[in-house]
Amino acid sequence: MTTAVLPGSFDPVTLGHVDIATRAANLFDQVIVAVAHNSAKTPLLSLAARVSLASDALAHVPNVTVSATDGLLVAFCKERGATAIVKGLRGGADYDYERPMALMNRSLTGIETVFITGDAALAHVASSLVRDVARHGGDISAYVPAGVPDAVAAAL
Repeated sequence: MTTAVLPGSFDPVTLGHVDIATRAANLFDQVIVAVAHNSAKTPLLSLAARVSLASDALAHVPNVTVSATDGLLVAFCKERGATAIVKGLRGGADYDYERPMALMNRSLTGIETVFITGDAALAHVASSLVRDVARHGGDISAYVPAGVPDAVAAAL
């Protein structure tokens, strides 16, 4: 059985995240969406809210589970028996950002990172942009799963 981990802060989960997780589920027997604390970011939504929203958004994919994590990603992967890390790429800037992390993770434990190119129709969707649109009163419902607009509005 092959297990992959799809890590991220998911603040909030977007349709782009759902797309990558769903497509990863076609490649691996099990995909664990690891909702992480990122020390470089100050989250809008609590960890519990992010886990709940991601779980709801991916409930239709039977081989995807959602779990909170804190600490070193490769340690989480080892603990869960994962043989791969999955990362979604919207464009070249994402690759430039993700490549050093993939190399470090492989250097630490040998785990490989699999890059999945995101749906072109969602290439402009990023959690940070969704938060900015919402902060300025814009409608984010076209970019996020059901339930997320209300959770974001409540957090703001």
